Amino acid sequence: MEFLVASAVGLLTAAGVYLLLRARTFPVVLGLALLSYAVNVFLFSTGRLVVNLPPVISDLSTGYTDPLPQALVLTAIVISFGMTALIVVLALRSYLESGTDHVSIEAVDGDEREQA
Repeated sequence: MEFLVASAVGLLTAAGVYLLLRARTFPVVLGLALLSYAVNVFLFSTGRLVVNLPPVISDLSTGYTDPLPQALVLTAIVISFGMTALIVVLALRSYLESGTDHVSIEAVDGDEREQA
């Protein structure tokens, strides 16, 4: 089980970094979403993956599940949703201003040099 979760985190991270290095805004947004999913799975796995154990310590139970990683993941989901919404709005604004969704810095420098 641990190998499967570690492989999933590695695959999500690799795909997210690959998409972040693309030169278009939509793959960059998807890459950031995949990286946030990788962080969420990593945080969730830090609480030791156990099944059918209560999240609260009691005298009747033999063990318990750590509730802190679950709370961290819920918080990270809300933050990543807000971050994704902000990046989509910034990408849309950039597209409307420049007329293209290319993220190249050289194109902006070249346009400024032509205008000067």
